Amino acid sequence: MLGAAMASPLGRRRKKLKRRHKPKKLAGDKGYSVQRIRDWLRSLLIEPVIPHKDNEKARHDPTVKFDRQAYKGRSVVEQCVGWLKEFRRIGTRFEKLAVNFHGMLQLAMIRRYLRLLF
Repeated sequence: MLGAAMASPLGRRRKKLKRRHKPKKLAGDKGYSVQRIRDWLRSLLIEPVIPHKDNEKARHDPTVKFDRQAYKGRSVVEQCVGWLKEFRRIGTRFEKLAVNFHGMLQLAMIRRYLRLLF
């Protein structure tokens, strides 16, 4: 029988993980504009937000809709990742411990905000 002092520290730190929610929409670039991928996403009840290639018939079909506003959110995420990769330590995952990596992410975002402000 283990006493309280001998119990594993991991046992006390375990947190109940939140369940991830399935996205309503999934954005991708033209490289993912394949009918098989679109059908797979729809089978999972996820709306694909993928622009059609120039040579696809659906691009010129007025009945096919494309949510431009949702697609703009994708560029915001890509720009943020690009800004973070300006810091070599983050782009190469120099920090091996998650705590240190998270701290570097916070420092990078603080530096980015300060650069935007001043």
